[in-house]
Amino acid sequence: MHSITKPTKLAEHSAPLLLFPFLDLKAEYALMKEEIRAAVDKVVGCRFALGCASGSDALLLALMALGVGSGDEVITSPFTFVATAGSISRLMAKPVFVDIDPETYSLDAKQLETAITGRTKAIIPVHLFGLPAEMETITQIARAHRVPVIEDAAQAIGARCRDSRYQYKNVGDIGELGCFSFFPSKNLGGAGDGGMITTNNPDFAERLAMLRDHGSRKKYQYDLLGMNSRLDSLQAAILRVKIRYLDGFTNARQRNADRYRTLFEQAGLDKWITLPGHPEGRQHVYNQFVIRAQERDQLRDHLRARGIPTEIYYPSPLHLQPAFAYLGYPQGAFPQAEDASDHVLALPVFPQMTEDQQKIVVDAIGDFFASRA
Repeated sequence: MHSITKPTKLAEHSAPLLLFPFLDLKAEYALMKEEIRAAVDKVVGCRFALGCASGSDALLLALMALGVGSGDEVITSPFTFVATAGSISRLMAKPVFVDIDPETYSLDAKQLETAITGRTKAIIPVHLFGLPAEMETITQIARAHRVPVIEDAAQAIGARCRDSRYQYKNVGDIGELGCFSFFPSKNLGGAGDGGMITTNNPDFAERLAMLRDHGSRKKYQYDLLGMNSRLDSLQAAILRVKIRYLDGFTNARQRNADRYRTLFEQAGLDKWITLPGHPEGRQHVYNQFVIRAQERDQLRDHLRARGIPTEIYYPSPLHLQPAFAYLGYPQGAFPQAEDASDHVLALPVFPQMTEDQQKIVVDAIGDFFASRA
């Protein structure tokens, strides 16, 4: 019989008890609560890293630094968190969606070039779930058209990808600008909201420093129309401590992902579910371990009844959300994104997850499909 942690209650009064959490932030905090330092370390290879109030603000500030505004177009994925496209719309620019690669869930680089027009001001690939997008192809196309790239690396801190010269670069150090989130559920998360923008361009760095501080270069002098989006000192102190654990937690997530693959294969479940893609040359940091399954909703109900937490990222692609109806994309416009929304399911993969807990997940999924064989 597998050992388990003490069950915790779901929010609903009638829901079954959970055997373990989807993400164990308490266990993570217990490892580092005695340590206090002053600010956020530099976490990617860029020359400049500027803290801000959230990952959403990081995207908005990056677009502002590029001068994106009314009438401009910015290409991105419809299968992502709302902030990616929402930041574009807030500046009165137009989000232009490109469908995803069904294996990686990232923007399909093969479809990118046809979406570029004379109004394209930027491209935002999303390193979804912790896996880098096809950055070499994306950046080659972008440079050919002289369009800057903003990396949405909110879920992928520490991830790396290899180019044709077999050189690895960290996400956030590939495009002109990189955007990170320090929301508590991220691989490097604070106690609340926080974000960061990275760049190797000193002009962008100077502009960003002003934009996040009301457009001010010095007190009561405003050269730009900016915003108040500074990284809170408390969050910076917490992140300074937690970054020392990031590599260890990343290794633990990767270990858990490898163990899932082995357990699913041993159980013969690879014919029932599709495991996360991990293309050669791209290092996945597994902010989420996302499977695809037919009867996804029934499977999720089955796991919940067994006390196993799951999440769906994302239940609807952005082009079908009411907030983006004005763009005029019909159902069927991006079939891969729509199919992913119908079938993806994120399983717990937090660093402190035990082998016994993973076996419970796999056994429960096996029981579900055995009843349908």
